[in-house]
This record gives sequence, C-alpha cells and structure tokens, in this order.
Amino acid sequence: MNWSNISEFFSMGGYGLYVWGSYGVTLICIVGEILLIKNRHRTLEKQYGLTHDINKKETTHETTS
Repeated sequence: MNWSNISEFFSMGGYGLYVWGSYGVTLICIVGEILLIKNRHRTLEKQYGLTHDINKKETTHETTS
C-alpha cells in the first residue's frame, strides 16, 4: 500500500482502529507480563533469602549447642 500522507497511514484504509488497537492491546499485555515476572522474581528472591537466613541460623544454633 502507498500512503500519500500520515493521516492515510494511521487510518489504514478504514481499519486503523482495529490495527492500532491490536498493537496497543499487545503492547499492554507484553508490558504487563514483564512487570508480573519482575514482581514474581522479587518475591522469590525475598522468600529464598528468608529461607536461606533461617537455615543458616538453624545450622549455627546446631553447631554451638
């Protein structure tokens, strides 16, 4: 397709709302997924850190007894 101006490019022959809306929804989903993965990673790091600290304390108490 050849577009003579930017307005025709964004209208996409009458399908612009569908095309750009699809890109928008896809972008929102990808960004949301990245944020959810980062949040889960942070949660797992905290959980592992707490578990690691508890195990370390238990090992220390066992050796000093």
